[in-house]
Amino acid sequence: MTGVRTLHLAVEIAPPPSAATGSALRDAAATVALARLAEDAGLDFLTHDDSFARPGLDALAVLARTAPETRSIGLVPTVTTTHTEPFHVQAAVASLDWASRGRAGWRVAVSPGAAEARLFGRRPAAPAAELWQEAGEAAEVARLLWDSWEDDAEIRDVATGRFVDRDKLHHVDFEGASFSVRGPSIVPRPPQGNPVVVVDATRPAARETAARHADVALVRASSPEEAAALRAELHRAARAHGRDPGLLRVLLTLAADLDAHPGGPAALAGLVADWHGGGAVDGLHLVPAVPERDLPRFAAEVVGPLRDRGLFRTAYEGTTLRDHLGLPRPVSRYAPKGADA
Repeated sequence: MTGVRTLHLAVEIAPPPSAATGSALRDAAATVALARLAEDAGLDFLTHDDSFARPGLDALAVLARTAPETRSIGLVPTVTTTHTEPFHVQAAVASLDWASRGRAGWRVAVSPGAAEARLFGRRPAAPAAELWQEAGEAAEVARLLWDSWEDDAEIRDVATGRFVDRDKLHHVDFEGASFSVRGPSIVPRPPQGNPVVVVDATRPAARETAARHADVALVRASSPEEAAALRAELHRAARAHGRDPGLLRVLLTLAADLDAHPGGPAALAGLVADWHGGGAVDGLHLVPAVPERDLPRFAAEVVGPLRDRGLFRTAYEGTTLRDHLGLPRPVSRYAPKGADA
């Protein structure tokens, strides 16, 4: 695909909330089967939605079970930053990155619902703007903690009984508006350096967090012009925060029933090609109405034609989620000057 802007494709595999009762949300074998199907199609990553109000296993646990059963596809669970401890969240995501050998991401979310707050015996959650500010701080401290072990901090010297070089572990001493973290992490630096951070930036309250911290921003739009405007806004904000906007991927999130939208899979393939080719988005994040039914059709009737046009990969060229997204492995902020990633 030399000379062609890279197209990125992802899919949501959690059952819709209306179906998430009675069967432990689907057995592990079915989840693994969906993940393998998405992997066979060459998708960049899959997401698994989650919330405290949703019954069943949490998304991190589901994808940790899926990790050893897959080889290439990125695994991105939703983990809320409301009612959770940032230190524990980052450690769990880092552990998923190790379990998947560098294929983990984290879809940052907030929990504004009163029902979720009651599960913790708390008053209703703060306004959305405050929750997303807290989410931004959680993403910031996660990156600090992922960097708190230098890449070569592990010694594993049996003769001396030393596991780590303590001089290569660092306190982060983070002070936020609602929490503080001293560090270092309890998990060695992840294979990707920093797992990929994903934020749904459709709502205005989330865009600042996405522009400052996300590697992938998800947007919902009804036209390519609206999507292009959101992408441009996110790029401007990323640049204002000192980031390279070229390293922020913006994907259209589209809920679709491939049996009922006009034109079916062929129309969806055309939409993806047109919106991507016109620079409105960097790719598509599909939310299928029924994953078990729609994902096989998406793989065969949408991904296949896009591949035939030379717009999508025929095989994975790298091994990590950052590789798939064309994102470099970041150098630790604590690494000696001049060190490579």
